[in-house]
Amino acid sequence: MKTLFAIPAIITVMAGFSAPSAARAQTAAGTTFFAVKVDAPQNGAIEINPPIPEDHKVVAGTVLKIKATPAPGFALDSGYYWTASKSGMYFEFPTPAFEVTIDKNTTVGASFIEKKALKGFKAINNVIYAQPGVKALKYDVYSPNGARNLPCIVIIHGGGWSVNCEDVMRGLARELVRGGKYVVASVDYRWIGTQDGDTKPVSMADIIEDVYGAIAHIQEHAKEYGADPTRLAVTGDSAGGHLSAAAINLAGHIGDGGFGVKEGVYEFKPTYLPAGKTAAQVRAEIVQAIKAAAPSYGVFSSDSLGGWSRRGGAGGQSDAAIKAISPQDNIPNLKERAVPQFLLRGTVDTLIQNRAVQAYADALMAAGQTVEYVQVPGAAHAFLDWKPDPLVKDTFKRFGAPYAAKMEEFFNGVFYPLQTSASP
Repeated sequence: MKTLFAIPAIITVMAGFSAPSAARAQTAAGTTFFAVKVDAPQNGAIEINPPIPEDHKVVAGTVLKIKATPAPGFALDSGYYWTASKSGMYFEFPTPAFEVTIDKNTTVGASFIEKKALKGFKAINNVIYAQPGVKALKYDVYSPNGARNLPCIVIIHGGGWSVNCEDVMRGLARELVRGGKYVVASVDYRWIGTQDGDTKPVSMADIIEDVYGAIAHIQEHAKEYGADPTRLAVTGDSAGGHLSAAAINLAGHIGDGGFGVKEGVYEFKPTYLPAGKTAAQVRAEIVQAIKAAAPSYGVFSSDSLGGWSRRGGAGGQSDAAIKAISPQDNIPNLKERAVPQFLLRGTVDTLIQNRAVQAYADALMAAGQTVEYVQVPGAAHAFLDWKPDPLVKDTFKRFGAPYAAKMEEFFNGVFYPLQTSASP
């Protein structure tokens, strides 16, 4: 198993977050400069070498060495930088020392968190599970101290299938691991289309194969994390809501027959297969292991997924292919397999409508499945995200943390039913 600690995570910048003051590179006497802004850190300090000049102009190609130091009682959440580009994304580092090469107007900073919020568990960052394209695919693991044979919750991040990585879910991961009942793994996947730099466009089917590859890798190494590979749950928000619902509903379609290569055959071959195991063996293990799901404000129907999927420019986008990636069109009947689910949506979410989530809940009930649909008063989209931005952190504290607790209650009913029934 490889563990890499130097890969930066990438998450989108919140709208309204200030860009560096200079809009374009400046040149003088043949030298190109870029503007570098330093976010004033809260509850800690950052040291930058070479120091940023007073006019914030830094010569192109300069490598900034940055060290983040938390104040007493605090710990590092992440070091980060972001560039004033059209997509505008954070690149995050879990280590206190990191480097940034200046080739665009850039903002650098560090985010800190109360040390007590990180007590009781350990985190392993950037475990690489596969590399089917340009990007190495990875996940983070959060294990309670002394964990042994605990159920494992797998989190799949959102971002329109085209931005973000597993780090955007670390707030949720910390909430779910803190009670000591679960190991939590937060996974990354390829971005749709050519967003990662792949020449062959990535389809949603490819992304689902990444999710199953991550799950297979987590199962293979579960004992190392203190987890039980036969007791899994999946959750995720937005695009991750779709992917977590797909992970539980479509597990019976794991195989090596190809996705749409032959007419009427739509199978998902996991990006990672443990040595000596076939896709059929992995299918059986995953089908038996995933006991519940908690997809938050996701896209579930083929009608809704069609536009999103075709937007990626990937091939194989027939109506049958879209239906094959739709959780709503592939709900197992309860007599076949139980897929209990907990659904969340904010009441002021303008991206995911109540009627769409309710339609998925109704379809689950029609198949005899257990479903709980909870609307969060006053919450907009992405309230389960965590980023080095005060507004995002405050939103998570207001909505994410309390509804993560409700999500955990749902999972407790599946994995700890005797304890749940005995609660007052």
